[in-house]
Amino acid sequence: MKTNKLSMVILAIIVSGALAVTSCKKKEKEVIEEPDTDQSGSTANNTAENISGDLISMGSEGCDLQTSGGLTNYRGAGIDETSLLSCATVVPDTLNKTVTVTFNGGVCIDGKIRTGSLVYNYSGSTNGAKRYRHPGFKMTVTSNNYAVNGNTVSIINKSVENITASGFNPQSTNLTWSVSANISIALAGGGSISWNCNRVNTLLNTSSVYTNSTTPINWAQARVGITGSAAGLRSNGETFTANITNQLIRDRGACTGQTRHVFIQGTFVYTPGIRAARTFDYGNGACDLNATVTINGNTYPFVL
Repeated sequence: MKTNKLSMVILAIIVSGALAVTSCKKKEKEVIEEPDTDQSGSTANNTAENISGDLISMGSEGCDLQTSGGLTNYRGAGIDETSLLSCATVVPDTLNKTVTVTFNGGVCIDGKIRTGSLVYNYSGSTNGAKRYRHPGFKMTVTSNNYAVNGNTVSIINKSVENITASGFNPQSTNLTWSVSANISIALAGGGSISWNCNRVNTLLNTSSVYTNSTTPINWAQARVGITGSAAGLRSNGETFTANITNQLIRDRGACTGQTRHVFIQGTFVYTPGIRAARTFDYGNGACDLNATVTINGNTYPFVL
């Protein structure tokens, strides 16, 4: 009897153990991981990307023309530069080789509100270069209380250099600039981002928007391509990289209906810390605000 009872006890233990294991396996199977759809970091990176691009666009136009009317694409079409309705004033100083842009908080033509000021200094240029379009031209950018839509921008370093070969033929060679930046942004919605990049910008249609060194670039028709990489740190401690895998392109001439000149073509891969990489695709050149992001094989559309 004792033997039978002992056998029964052992059998009960084995059965209960098997049931426990089965139960655990069922629970494990029931755990479903939520898909990784977080885009907060890439949104912050996009803000930094756009702000950095703005700095170049304003500097390229201001330094290329070096007149008080040099930033009509930002101030507002048809508005006199001395009018208080204009969002900025532009002051070139050829003696000290600077162009100063001061914003008054008005709405610029691209719909953004800017305050503070920017100073573009091109005294470090070589080969006698005086304009953005000249090979050897180099400008550095500094800021004073500069903000865009409430995002406060601190420029640790920002420089752009025309690396096109001297004596180039614009009919066969595109103008090219190297870009380096190190900026910090206190985001209007909270948090901050430190962002740095090394890029190459190319005027893809140089032959049709540039004639010679005495003629300004026709920026209203410019098609610009960007290659290179960026990296940074978010205020939550997450580091990230953003590497362009297919040239990013803006086209002002083809996309004349847009007040914001967004990317219309190209891809880049954004990698946040140890999480999965996100591939952003701006399309194949259609002039719209549509793009996609792919995370872990899942693709999500979004509007720029």
